[in-house]
Amino acid sequence: MCNFNIAKLKNNRLMQMNALEELRHDACTSSLIYKEKTKSWHDKRIKSNKEFYEGQKALLFNSRLKRFPGKLKSRWDGPFLVKNVFPHGAIELISKYGTPFKVNGHRVKRYEEGALRNEDIEEGLLLEGMTQT
Repeated sequence: MCNFNIAKLKNNRLMQMNALEELRHDACTSSLIYKEKTKSWHDKRIKSNKEFYEGQKALLFNSRLKRFPGKLKSRWDGPFLVKNVFPHGAIELISKYGTPFKVNGHRVKRYEEGALRNEDIEEGLLLEGMTQT
């Protein structure tokens, strides 16, 4: 009861609450700055070759290939022919059998004509082995 001054304790508690509020505000602003920097860093590294047009060839990411995929097996199927590009990001592809289907644009990448696929490399190795024997 000797040091029980209500006015002094009230001022001390208000100062502590103001200091805590300032710390919260500083943490919030530093968090926003960090998020903006991370977003700009990520956006700089996104590949910009996601623009497709009709008649172009594209590869489709196969996310269902899970049973014994093999260590070096590619998860990209194709090439497929682009039939239509929608403004909301969907792409309509034509399979090798001629049936059209729609996919999300994030699952598609350009097909480079000069690049060899794994199946082509394996066929070439098999043919070389047959001709050498």
